[in-house]
Amino acid sequence: MAKIALGSSQEAAQPDFIKALIVEFIATFLFVFAGVGSAMAADRLEAPPLVGLFAVAVAHALVVGVMISAGHISGGHLNPAVTLGLLFGGHITIFRSILYIIDQLFASAAACFLLQYLTGGLATPIHTLGSGVAYLHGIVWEIVLTFSLLFTVYATIVDPKKWAHAAQGPILTGFIVGANILAGGAFSGASMNPARSFGPALASWDWTDHWVYWVGPLIGGGLAGLIYENCFIIRTHIALPTTEDAL
Repeated sequence: MAKIALGSSQEAAQPDFIKALIVEFIATFLFVFAGVGSAMAADRLEAPPLVGLFAVAVAHALVVGVMISAGHISGGHLNPAVTLGLLFGGHITIFRSILYIIDQLFASAAACFLLQYLTGGLATPIHTLGSGVAYLHGIVWEIVLTFSLLFTVYATIVDPKKWAHAAQGPILTGFIVGANILAGGAFSGASMNPARSFGPALASWDWTDHWVYWVGPLIGGGLAGLIYENCFIIRTHIALPTTEDAL
C-alpha cells in the first residue's frame, strides 16, 4: 500500500518547488479563465441549454488537455481533487499538496475576478444542483464523475505501464472532463473540481450548494487514487524516495 508522505517546510525553499507553484498557478488560472469564460459567453449569447452545455463541455475538454501538458513542471493538477488523489497514491507530500490546493484556489479566484472586470461586472456562473436534485444525489454524481477523472489520470498519465501513446494522456483526460460535463452538467453541474467551483462562488459571493463541490470531488478523487495505486500499479521503487517522514 502506498505511503502518504508528510514532507516538510523545507520543500517551500526549493527553487524547483517555487517554480512548480508558479506554473500551477498559471495553468489553473488559464483553465478557470477559459472554463468560466465559456459559461459566461453561453449565458451572454443566450444559447439554448443543450448548445450552451455542449460549448462549455468542449471548452473544458480543450483547456484541460492543453493546460495539463503546459503545466508539466508542476504536474498540471489544476484541481484539489487531483492533488488529493495523487497524495493518496503516494505521489506528492502532504505539505506540498496543501500549498498546491491553496495555489489553485487563489488562481481560480484571480481568474474569476478578472473575468468580472473584463465583462463589465457580469456574474460568474456558479455550480449548483439541478432542479429536483437532492444533496445526496449531487454528491454521488460528483463522486462518480471525479472518480472517472482520476481513474483516467492514473491510467493514462501516472501508471508506469500506461499504453504506448502515453503522450496523449492529457488530451484523453480532457475528453473525460468534457464527457462528464455532458453527462452530469444538467444534474450536479459536473464540477469535479473544488477550485473550479470556488472561484465563481467567491467572485459572485453566492455559496449555494457549494459544500457539495468539496465533499463529492474529494471523496471521488481520493478513492480513485487509493484504488488505482494499490490495486493496479506494480512498482519496483518507492514513489517518494526523498521524503523523510511518512505516515
